Amino acid sequence: MSSFSRFNPASGFADFWNEFRKPNPLRVPMLLASTVPLLVIFYWLAGEVHYKTPERPRITYITTFEPERSDDEIIASNIANQEVQDLREAAEEDLAERKREIYKALGRGIGMDVDQIAAEADARRAQEEAEAAQRRAGFDARSGNESADTGDAASQTPTSASPR
Repeated sequence: MSSFSRFNPASGFADFWNEFRKPNPLRVPMLLASTVPLLVIFYWLAGEVHYKTPERPRITYITTFEPERSDDEIIASNIANQEVQDLREAAEEDLAERKREIYKALGRGIGMDVDQIAAEADARRAQEEAEAAQRRAGFDARSGNESADTGDAASQTPTSASPR
């Protein structure tokens, strides 16, 4: 049995025409209502979006520092920025310590052994710092930067605060 005889559009259209010719007051509204989903699908498929290629960006240089600064002014600015960065790190560490104390008080209140938990956390933190130091040492060795290993104060000049 061929599939064309089972799915013949001619017999389907003839059947539709026989039913549509019968006098029925709702035949035209039903025909229109049945075409709405097809029209919606075709409208959705026919919609194309054409994106315009973006124009090249215009670069505007913003100078926050005077271009003719001397080396002494740059060093003074770097030292001031390093002091600000150190103060921020100290404030963050103080806040972290206060949080730890609050959590310890909460843990003691609910009956936990906070000293053991703190010792485990300190050991984990020390291990992470040791791994980070080892990675930094490996990076310095690969890049040829020996000043970090020697501890030479002259080679470790303060730099400006890096954005976080």
